[in-house]
Amino acid sequence: MPPTLAAVAALPQLGLRSRTGPLPDAPVVWVAVSELEDPTPFLEGGELVLTTGMRLTPANAAGYVSRLVGRGVAGLGFAVGVIHETVPAELLAAARGQGLALLEVPRPTPFIAVGKAVSRMLAAEWYEDVTRAYQGQRELTRAALTGPGAVVTRLARLLGGWTLLLDASGAVQHAEPAGARDRAGVLAPELARLRRRPAKGAAAAGGPAASLALSDRDDHIAVQRIGLGGRPRGFLAVGTGAPLPPAAHTIVGAAVALLTLQSEGPRTGRDLRASLAALLLGRPGDGPAVPRGPVRVLACAGGTAVLDALESDPAGARCPAVPLGGHVAVVVPDELSGAVEALLAGTGPVGVSTPASDDLPAALREAEEALAAARQTGKDVLRHADLPGQSVLDLLDPPVARAFADTLLAPLRKEDLVETVRAYVAANGQGEAAARALGVHRHTLRARMRKAAELLGRDPDDPAVRAELWIALAVSSSRGDRIGHRGDSHSGPAEIA
Repeated sequence: MPPTLAAVAALPQLGLRSRTGPLPDAPVVWVAVSELEDPTPFLEGGELVLTTGMRLTPANAAGYVSRLVGRGVAGLGFAVGVIHETVPAELLAAARGQGLALLEVPRPTPFIAVGKAVSRMLAAEWYEDVTRAYQGQRELTRAALTGPGAVVTRLARLLGGWTLLLDASGAVQHAEPAGARDRAGVLAPELARLRRRPAKGAAAAGGPAASLALSDRDDHIAVQRIGLGGRPRGFLAVGTGAPLPPAAHTIVGAAVALLTLQSEGPRTGRDLRASLAALLLGRPGDGPAVPRGPVRVLACAGGTAVLDALESDPAGARCPAVPLGGHVAVVVPDELSGAVEALLAGTGPVGVSTPASDDLPAALREAEEALAAARQTGKDVLRHADLPGQSVLDLLDPPVARAFADTLLAPLRKEDLVETVRAYVAANGQGEAAARALGVHRHTLRARMRKAAELLGRDPDDPAVRAELWIALAVSSSRGDRIGHRGDSHSGPAEIA
């Protein structure tokens, strides 16, 4: 959630003072500075409007306040000591009478300081949401090893609610908790809306192309369509006591993307685990030729210097090493990993896998990917777990994932809209940031995204759709027969627009 007006006013470095009593918990989505008599055509609602009152008169104060209230701004900040020595009595009376929160901005506080403070608060909130979503995605990917039922169970716990996985007919496949099965009857009449193939342009017009929301008893329910074709493969329903925050929407979108990829895979009876196990931890066990217990594989670029360093230290003596093409692979007991990484850091770039008990070939691939990234970034040691995009992407079977990406992105490629959609997804649906990244006007960006929505037959503002697009773009950007390498998504953190 964005910071509240009360939280902004409480920042001691700004010295803001409420002139209309206790402040509401209204969220502040941005700060807008305007000296216009009517700034509302340039506002979207939720802003903290700052003004010196340059055009304010006793006669127009009430109308000015009325327009701001009608637009739904979070509050008004009035600078004293610039044009007016104090807040004009007419403005103060109008604000109190019409319920507009009014903050007095002292003369030493520049408007830009208020804007920067709110921007930092928004950025901190955004970072917290991203971190929460990333951790949730990692938990879901690990649960996916066991199958869709484990994904449903983990999702319910992450959201603090209930989840249902339904097949195309609406029959319950998995439920968490078990009592959530009773909700299927309530959802049955609504599923027909998601079974219908959206008409061309329906998503752009705001129609529900891939999801719907409803309320039942004390629950807020979201139902997501699973599958890419005209007919859904199934449905995922989640219910919570309060509306889902943005981070939760992202987590649900990741679960839908995983279930969609599974449902669109080849119908050869191969379990989802078989296509994912090469990139994730496998069964526990001991190998006769490797140290007992969990180990990490290190891929080192230092050549013979690596072997010399291992022989020089008691910890290194416990680590089998083998020269491979262009690097040396070292198997290290997990409890010695930190000491051996420090020992080898001076020999050249080092890539480190996640802990493994059985599947050492997969751990070697992780280490090699981390080594490639360490070479590119100039880092001495880089762990695979620290690479971006290693949660969902590492789970994907390359042939299935590339078929998924090609199918989804084909209509965008024909109209040269892939980079536009990439920028929009990278900006997390923030139009201003995407337009700046592309170097186009925001109206141009909006027109292109309307066209993209029409071509896709789905709404890019839907978190589930954006999650699928992110995966498709990352997969299509990777090279060779591997996916999930550092930087494949070609995206960075979205700017605050």
